[in-house]
Amino acid sequence: MSGLVTLGETMALISAAQVGALASNRDMRLSVAGAETNVAIGVCRLGGRATWISRLGDDAFGELIQRELRAEGVDTVVRVDPSRPTGLMIKERPNALRTHVRYYRTGSAASAITAFDIDTDAIAAADVLHVTGITPALGPGPASAVQQAVDIARQHETLVSLDLNYRASLWSREEASAALTHLVERAHVVFAGPEEASLVVPDGSVEELAHAVSGLGPGQVVLKLGAEGAYSIIDGQIRKTPAVAVPVVDTVGAGDAFVAGYLAEWMAGEAADKRLDTAVSAGAFACTTLGDWEGLPHRGDLESFGAPDSVQR
Repeated sequence: MSGLVTLGETMALISAAQVGALASNRDMRLSVAGAETNVAIGVCRLGGRATWISRLGDDAFGELIQRELRAEGVDTVVRVDPSRPTGLMIKERPNALRTHVRYYRTGSAASAITAFDIDTDAIAAADVLHVTGITPALGPGPASAVQQAVDIARQHETLVSLDLNYRASLWSREEASAALTHLVERAHVVFAGPEEASLVVPDGSVEELAHAVSGLGPGQVVLKLGAEGAYSIIDGQIRKTPAVAVPVVDTVGAGDAFVAGYLAEWMAGEAADKRLDTAVSAGAFACTTLGDWEGLPHRGDLESFGAPDSVQR
């Protein structure tokens, strides 16, 4: 096995079909959502391979998640937990300017992940292990699982990718700082927004943040700047990659699309400029549709992205 391996919680997602307060919406849409599986799907759509490790409840939501991932070509290493439910995420857009997301994950199956759930062989054979700052925030068990996965990756020369992905609803900045700093020190590539980067290094300008994170050890540091593109230090070389301007429908999942684009090209052996160009294009493409992962691009989408004729015949 090769390609990408990741682990973490994916939840059932219920979202209002229309813009407006959730309480006044009667039409709801059922899907799935999770930062790690967003990246796994994104990699598969760009021609790579991906495996996801987790726990799911013995329920319809868990079945839905496995079915969607299989349909997208993602391999799964899943323990079905008969005593805990699959987590649930609720998303509403009260107006065109805001998106509100609420999580119902206390006591979920994925919150009970431990180091014993980690597939050593899958990680040892992978090109990249991708982890985020979400999973260790779920509790001691998930934190130990991430640590075990990183240990295995380092032992077998599997490259480690880390997206800080800070969630204030899960832990404080103080709690996150120590855990994420340790992971940054062991990662080969780190993705973060500027505010997330300031969790592990002193606050400062984008340039100062990137250099400080790089000083902790990773050879590749990529700061995601949204509409301003990305600022990166890759093997000591600074790059400023402009964003692709698009009409924005929904920004949720754009950061995961960015990471998927970068990692897909990294595993394909592409140079840094190509990785970054694909990353910003994938992130922009994801902003043009609703949903966490549904708008992730295929190769053909990126090749036709920005074509002058918006109608394909």
